[in-house]
Amino acid sequence: MTPPRRAARDPLPGAAPTVRHRWPGGVSWAWLVLLAGLLLALTQGRIDIPLADLWQLAWSVLQGAPAPNEQVQTIVLQVRGPRVLAAIAVGAALAVSGAAFQGLFRNPLVSPDILGASAGAALGAVLGIFFSFGVFGIQMAAFAGGLLAVALVYGVGSTVRHGDPVLVLLLAGIVIGSLLGAGIGLVKVLADPYNQLPAITFWLLGSLAAAHANDVLPLILPVALGAGVLLLLRWRMDVMSLPEEEARSLGARTTGLRLLIVAAATLVTAASVAAAGIVGWVGLVVPHLARFLVGPSFVRLLPASAVLGGGLLLLIDTLARTMAPVEIPLGILTALIGSPFFIVLLRRASKGWT
Repeated sequence: MTPPRRAARDPLPGAAPTVRHRWPGGVSWAWLVLLAGLLLALTQGRIDIPLADLWQLAWSVLQGAPAPNEQVQTIVLQVRGPRVLAAIAVGAALAVSGAAFQGLFRNPLVSPDILGASAGAALGAVLGIFFSFGVFGIQMAAFAGGLLAVALVYGVGSTVRHGDPVLVLLLAGIVIGSLLGAGIGLVKVLADPYNQLPAITFWLLGSLAAAHANDVLPLILPVALGAGVLLLLRWRMDVMSLPEEEARSLGARTTGLRLLIVAAATLVTAASVAAAGIVGWVGLVVPHLARFLVGPSFVRLLPASAVLGGGLLLLIDTLARTMAPVEIPLGILTALIGSPFFIVLLRRASKGWT
C-alpha cells in the first residue's frame, strides 16, 4: 500500500520555516501587484501620462497603426519601457534565486548573495569602473565576477570531505564573500576620489537609471535561462528541501541537483547584479511573502515569487525616480521598506513556522 502523498500546503520537514496556510487567491494577488506596478511605472514620472493615452498607444501598437501622440510613444517605448522590463527581470531573478537558496539550504535567512554571487559581481563591476571600462564592459565584468565567485566557493567546499555538504557550502560562501568584500574596499581606497569613487559608490547602492533598450536583452536572456531551469526543477526542489539522508532515500541525486540549482540561481543573481548593482532584501523578503500567498510547495512558490518580485521591484523603482528631485538608489529604498516589512512578517508568522 503506497503511503499518502503529503499535502502541498504542509511544510516539508527540515525545510526553511514556512506558513502552514495559504492566502485565498494568493496567485491573483501576485499578478495584481505586477499589474499595478506596470501601470504606475508607465504613467508616473517627470511627465505624467494619463491612462487613456496609454490605452490608445497600446491599441495602436496592437493594430500596427501610427501612434496618436508621438511624445507618449517616445516616453513609453523608448524611455520607460526598457526600464520597466529591466525592473521586472531583476526583481523576478532575485526573488526566484532567494526562494531556491532558502529551500536548498533549509534556512529562512538565506538570500541570493549567500554564495558570494553579489559580492563577486560587485567586485567585477568595481574593477571595471576602476579601469574605465564602458557600460557594457562593466556589466560583463560584474557578470563574470559573480560566476567566478560561486565557482570558487564550490571549489573550496568540494575540498572538505567531512560534514554536512550544505553547511560546508554555506560557510565557504560566507568566507569568500567576506574576502571579496575586502577586495571591494581596497579598490575604493585606490580609486580616484573625484570621478571613480562616486561612480563606484552609486553603483553599489543599486539603480536602474542606466537601463536602456540595448541592456534589456543581455539581462533577460540569462535570467530567462536560469529561471527556466529552476522552474523545471521545482518538483524536485521540494525533495531537496528535506535533510540530505531523507532526500537520498527518496531517490534524489542530491549532489547533481544541488549543483544545478546553485548554477541556475547564481546565473540569474549575477545577471541582475550586473544590470542593477546591489539591490538587497528582495531575495530575502519576497519568498517569505510568496509563502504567505501560495504556501511552501515550490510548484507554486517559484512562479509566485517571480511575479511578486517583479511587481514589487517595479513599484519601488517607480518610487525611487518620482519621490524626490533626484533619483534615490534602489538599495536604500529596498532596505528602508524591507527591514520593517520583514519584522512584520516575523511577528505574524511566528506561530505558523516550524
